[in-house]
Amino acid sequence: MTEPQVAPPLILVADDLPVNVELLADQLATFNYRVISAFDGPSAVESCFTNRPDICILDVYMPAGDLGVDDRSTGFEVCRRIKRDPRTSRIPVIFVTALNEANDRVKGIEAGGDDFLTKPHNRQILGARVGSLLRLKFATEELEATNRKLRELEKVRDDLMKMIVHDLKTPLTAVLASLEMVIDGDFGALEPQQHQVLSDAELKAKELLDLISDLLELARLEEAEVPLEIGDIDPPDLFRDIQQEWALRFRQEGATLNVDLSADAPRFRGDKGLVRRIIGNLIQNAVTHSPPPVAVRLSARADGEDRILLTVADDGPGIPAEYREVIFRKFERVKHVGIARGGSSGLGLAFCKLAAEAHGGRIWVQSGEGIERGSRFHLLLPLEPSARATMAL
Repeated sequence: MTEPQVAPPLILVADDLPVNVELLADQLATFNYRVISAFDGPSAVESCFTNRPDICILDVYMPAGDLGVDDRSTGFEVCRRIKRDPRTSRIPVIFVTALNEANDRVKGIEAGGDDFLTKPHNRQILGARVGSLLRLKFATEELEATNRKLRELEKVRDDLMKMIVHDLKTPLTAVLASLEMVIDGDFGALEPQQHQVLSDAELKAKELLDLISDLLELARLEEAEVPLEIGDIDPPDLFRDIQQEWALRFRQEGATLNVDLSADAPRFRGDKGLVRRIIGNLIQNAVTHSPPPVAVRLSARADGEDRILLTVADDGPGIPAEYREVIFRKFERVKHVGIARGGSSGLGLAFCKLAAEAHGGRIWVQSGEGIERGSRFHLLLPLEPSARATMAL
C-alpha cells in the first residue's frame, strides 16, 4: 500500500514589484516549495486567510489599500492582522525589506514578525531561514495535535471511570445494608467474635463507599456541576461530630484524636458535608499512612477578620518538601520511609484541594519546618464564601 503524497510547503510571497516576487518564487522553487503571490496589503491578507500558507514572506513597503496605514507600514499591518486572527496566528512571517534600521526591526517584532531578510538577500540564507521556521511550525503543530489527543483520551478515561464507579455504588450499598441487618441481630444473635469481624467488614465497606463518593464528587467538582449547600458551621459542633464519627476507628487502631479549639475560632459559612469530608480525608490519610499508634490533633483558630484556619496534624514520618505539592494531584501517591501519602487511590487529597478551592479557600501541608515530627494539613476558608465560590469550580 503506497503512502499518500504530501504536498510541499506553501509559501505566500507579497511584494508590490512583480520582479521581486518572481525572483523569490524561483529561489524557493529550488527548495521544492510551492509559492503563491500577492502585490499589495489587502490581497496579501485575503490570500493568507484563504490559502493558509505555511509561511508568509512580506515586503514592508506595499500599497496599503483599505488597511488604514501608510504604504511604508503595509507589511507590518498585514503581519498584525495575520497574527491577530486565530486561524492564521501560527503562520510564521518573514519580512524582506531594504530597510535596515533598528527602528524598523523593532516595528516588525512588535507586529509579530518571526524573522528578517534584508535586500539583496542570499538564496542559501533564505532557504535556511524558511526551513528553520517550517521545522518549528510543524513541530509545534505536532505537539498541539498530541496534546489534543491526550485530552481526548483523558476524557474517555474519566468518562469510563465515572461509569464504573457509578455502577459499583449500587451493589456496595446493598452489601452495607445486609451487613447492618446482620450486625443489628435481624437474623439472630451473634457471638462477640462474629460481631467484631462483621463490624470490621462494615467499616471497610463504608470506607469503600466513601472512596466511590469521592470519585464521583471529584469529577463533578472538576466539571462545575456541584453547587455548594451553604449553611452556618460552628467549629465546636463540627469537631464533636467528627470525633463521634471516628471514635470506633480510633479505638480499633489504638490511635488518639485530640481537639484544640481556640477561643477566637469563629462560626463560618460553607458546605458542612464537604468540610467534614475534607477533614475526614485528612484524618484518614494520617491514620492509614502513619505507623501505629498515631496521634491526630484537630485545631481551629481565626485567621484575620474574615477567615478561619482548620488544621489536622499527625505525628507520622512527615513529607519531604519536593512532594508537598504533588500529593494534592489526582492519582498521585508518594512513598517515603515505607509510608504512602496521597490516599490509597491518590484521590483523597485531590478531592480536598478541589473542595477547598470551591469554597474560595486553599489547603497546604507543613512538614519538617519548625515541626519536630509529623505533618500539619492546613485548611484556610473564608467566613463567607463569595457568590462565585458558592458554585463549584
